[in-house]
Amino acid sequence: MDARRQGIVEVAARLLRERGAAAVTIRAVAQEAGMQAPTIYRFFEDKDALLDAVAEHVFATYVAGKAQSAGDLDPVADLRAGWHTHVGFGLANGALFALLSDPARTRPSPAAEAGAAVLRARVHRVAAAGRLRVPEALAVELIRAAGTGVVLTLLDTPPEDRDPALAEEMLEAVLRTILHDAAPVPRDDATALAVAFRAVVPTLPTLTPGERSLLTEWLSR
Repeated sequence: MDARRQGIVEVAARLLRERGAAAVTIRAVAQEAGMQAPTIYRFFEDKDALLDAVAEHVFATYVAGKAQSAGDLDPVADLRAGWHTHVGFGLANGALFALLSDPARTRPSPAAEAGAAVLRARVHRVAAAGRLRVPEALAVELIRAAGTGVVLTLLDTPPEDRDPALAEEMLEAVLRTILHDAAPVPRDDATALAVAFRAVVPTLPTLTPGERSLLTEWLSR
């Protein structure tokens, strides 16, 4: 990354952390970085592009850490670890988390999309292990909605009044909805069997692409 661009991003990240999203304007960043506003526009087309870069900068280590841990643990334990890291990051970076979660954003953040991709991979491992009782896509959306909701709720509560058990209770509620109590998947649960089988269809070497697509469609239905 260009040193000047990196410096702009770091200044914007500091302003976001210390003063909130409203303080991150092109003029304020330029002033803090010791340059003219037109210089900022040489690297970022608008404020949203700058904020996306800040999100990627702050989020990069977090996403990398999530990706590195995948595969090292039992799939369900790995899913739990990802939840705890997600909640911890959100509480430690409240302004950035609120920015990434803002429904008024006109475009998704690449950093948030990268985190979602890691979550999908974690859920897929759970499905392939025969532990998932709902379709993968539904499990991902339930976890994302619960994770975002619990962090925003805690951020909206004064630190001294936050219930430390809230995030854990929410996680347990979601897991009770999406998981079987034990592996392997029960033989009498047709939905869970279909979810587990669908997770491994892409790895079956004897199927043609058309057969694989048709089988995936059947199992999804």
